Amino acid sequence: MKLKKILSLTAVFATLFANFGTFSAQAQTTFEYLKTLAGHNGIVLSVCYSPDGKYLASGSNDETIIIRDAKGGARLKTLKEHSDHVRSVCWSPDGKYLASGSADKTVKIWDAKSGECIRTLKGHSDIVNSVCWSPDGKYLASGSHDKTVKIWNAKSGECMRTLERHSVYVNSVCWSPDGRNLAVGSGNGNVIIWDVKSGQILKNLEEHYMPVFSVSWSPDGRNLASGSMDNTIIIWDTKSGQILKTLEGHSFEIWSVSWSPDGKYLASGSGDKTIKIWGVK
Repeated sequence: MKLKKILSLTAVFATLFANFGTFSAQAQTTFEYLKTLAGHNGIVLSVCYSPDGKYLASGSNDETIIIRDAKGGARLKTLKEHSDHVRSVCWSPDGKYLASGSADKTVKIWDAKSGECIRTLKGHSDIVNSVCWSPDGKYLASGSHDKTVKIWNAKSGECMRTLERHSVYVNSVCWSPDGRNLAVGSGNGNVIIWDVKSGQILKNLEEHYMPVFSVSWSPDGRNLASGSMDNTIIIWDTKSGQILKTLEGHSFEIWSVSWSPDGKYLASGSGDKTIKIWGVK
């Protein structure tokens, strides 16, 4: 596998680097920047591609969600109903809805076409750090500072299950493409992979030395990306639990990582107010 960083989006400066790193595990890696976009007035906390790859949603501590044209970067909509930081955004599998988790302790479901908030889910007792749709679109998982993961019925808004076996706060949740497993990034730097049906822990991945803020499965389920407060992104082999690549380039913490639907790109949002797009080749 070859990774190539092909795009950088920044809210402040377009800083261009050349040949800033080569990483080797099974193959070598090269990087370059192409483009810069502005928009948010604060830290970019979350980024997510729409299933068809045409749109990119981002959430920020400016309390807004921006939906952009993914190819050209033009701003299409700005969603403004949260009363605190928007920590996480996630598209439904059919691309019709967008879910968001906020420091206001709620999960919101938006009509992506109209920009209307159609449902607000309440139940967490602290900041909602992460939301993720199940692959069939029937459920939403949300992870919180209250040390729990909740599974919601997306249609009714009912909380179906609460996973409470976390010793520290939960920063990120992400379903595997087959819907069987849930990856959880936690405040102690570990990445935990759960079997959703049995409620058993399958793997506990330990390498980051600071909190993991975001996890994202590749579309084929073979790799898992994790972004951390240690300013790095790690690409894991989900079967073996081994590290494939460590990606460096952000100057502050990594708040969000998200694979494109075709698996060719990985987007990362950071406290340095940039979104970097890493190309997989």
